[in-house]
Amino acid sequence: MHNDFFIEIDARQINHQGQKICGDVFMKRRIKEENRFIVVLSDGMGHGVKANILASLTATMAMNFTIEHRDPGRIAEIIMKTLPVCKERKIAYATFTIIDVTTHDKVQIIEYDNPHVMAFRDGKPMQLDWHEIELSKYAQHDKKLFTTGFYPHLGDRLILVSDGVAQSGMGSETFPFGWGVDKITNYVAGLIEADHNISAARLSEKIVNRSVLNDGYKSKDDTSCASLYFREPRKLLLVTGPPFEASYDARLATIIREHSGKKVVCGGTTTDIVSRELGVEVTDSLDFYDKELPPVAYMPGIDLVTEGILTLNKVNRLLRDFDSDYLTGKGPADQIVKMFHESDRIDFVVGTKVNEAHQDPNVPVDLEIRRTIINRIARLLDEKFLKEVSISYL
Repeated sequence: MHNDFFIEIDARQINHQGQKICGDVFMKRRIKEENRFIVVLSDGMGHGVKANILASLTATMAMNFTIEHRDPGRIAEIIMKTLPVCKERKIAYATFTIIDVTTHDKVQIIEYDNPHVMAFRDGKPMQLDWHEIELSKYAQHDKKLFTTGFYPHLGDRLILVSDGVAQSGMGSETFPFGWGVDKITNYVAGLIEADHNISAARLSEKIVNRSVLNDGYKSKDDTSCASLYFREPRKLLLVTGPPFEASYDARLATIIREHSGKKVVCGGTTTDIVSRELGVEVTDSLDFYDKELPPVAYMPGIDLVTEGILTLNKVNRLLRDFDSDYLTGKGPADQIVKMFHESDRIDFVVGTKVNEAHQDPNVPVDLEIRRTIINRIARLLDEKFLKEVSISYL
């Protein structure tokens, strides 16, 4: 098995028509110390606030118990025992799917009354070997708990959906009994065949959009799809700031030259050093796509060249406020954010020479020193976006 892969995880959700809050809850966590990724999708009974509360409670418990390596049957029983009971229906009910991945070991899936997880290898559906787990008296409606596991290969994909996807189109001429896992599987296989490298985000988006189309563009349920893609890591190098000693300039150039992924240079002085050491010309542009920032420049062999502190400060702000509805603009900071999203392993090389321009007491407080901003960006990329990040100083 090929161990050197990155797990791209993304999800898309659309609320039940007319609802402001989603009754499905999706969570993802990376447990760095154990090299583990855990994904949970829960669907609360009904829709709106009540469904969201049930799903949030369920997803949180499922996540926490899985982190603790609890037994699948015990996880399910504790969740059912804990959920508040609906006064009208006299039951507490939320479905859940848990995917627990150790990148060098195994994928473990636990499923309680959600549509079966779909797996793909080499673009073709994989048959998973499901096992039923006996549940105690707390099980609702004789629902069953299933578990399965397998060793992932490079290129494998997993798709998990809520009922809003599987039951979309129910009652229509095309899908009288709903779209169903078999037809969804065929649809996904077609999408992968058309684009072997389709991202987890795009795949989830296409499945959710198709579900809404099945319902005549009025979603009859909360509709969620999450996708996991085991693939080659995409690498990005961002260098900013002149090295502490001029004698380190050549080392900076070597790091850039030998990096196998995309490359970003931030800062005027840094750009001049890289240009000189690599022996390439810098071309300025007059494309003012962001009124807050100077325009980008161009340098052969470098994917993006921008100003330094102002741009990085804005990158930090964009990452902090980023959500799935955010539309990336064309400005320098937006371009860096987009490149971060398209990368899995991000290496920062930070020059530690003090830039006299930023020692002026009149400079706004939020123009923090480069090192602090990079640390904040790295933390966001790690914790919020589950990227693999490294920082080295020169």
